Amino acid sequence: MKIATWNVNSIRTRLQHVVDWLIQNPIDVLCMQETKVIDDKFPRSSFEELGYHLYLSGQKSYNGVAILSQQPLQDISTSFTNILPEIPAEFDEQKRVITGVINGIRIVNLYVPNGSAVGSEKYEYKLRWLVMLREYLQTLLASTPNICMCGDFNIALEDKDIHEKVNPENHIMASEPERQALRDILTLGFADAFRKFTSAGGYYSWWDYRAASFRRNLGWRIDHHYLTPNLYELAKSCTIDITPRKLTQPSDHAPVILEF
Repeated sequence: MKIATWNVNSIRTRLQHVVDWLIQNPIDVLCMQETKVIDDKFPRSSFEELGYHLYLSGQKSYNGVAILSQQPLQDISTSFTNILPEIPAEFDEQKRVITGVINGIRIVNLYVPNGSAVGSEKYEYKLRWLVMLREYLQTLLASTPNICMCGDFNIALEDKDIHEKVNPENHIMASEPERQALRDILTLGFADAFRKFTSAGGYYSWWDYRAASFRRNLGWRIDHHYLTPNLYELAKSCTIDITPRKLTQPSDHAPVILEF
């Protein structure tokens, strides 16, 4: 089984890129972030023609997540409150989470808030959101021990996940409170699938559109697959495909592909 995660940065803008990539790269499950479209406007037919079932949680112009699967998913949820009814509604106002089960594996597709700037109101929201995410995952684990948590985490957990021209100290996506919040989540039993196969730095999944960042390889590794122990043992590979980032008008992210 192959599961890919890709922040497409507007599915309608990047539609042909995604369709072409799926034709060239047979994927069982594709988790997308930043679809930036309400569900009724999602270009369903382009993917249904390729044999995919679609599971959507979108909003106009911002955020949005989707799962495309060659097999039907079970137990779909598109909000925190479906799992944790008591949490504040603010955490579901933005469409950032969708989950479903396939072959006994619960896939959790996430678009973690960026946080804007360290110390800002959006940064504090991000930290609160990550606390809610941990509680959400803890609840899911009680009923589904095999979880693949993937998506755009907007956090580089280690300095080697960031190009050397950045000082990570107090930098958004690399500040210690953000990293600690992610570490707290991983203590539930998750491990980084990519790091099973290499400990080296210099591998990135996102490059800013500005300053010719892709050409200069000034990137960040912020798109991840985190796996519970049984799935981690089964993982055969986890790779980043930078080919779509070379296209005209690409997403600023590259897909990350996990294979069992």
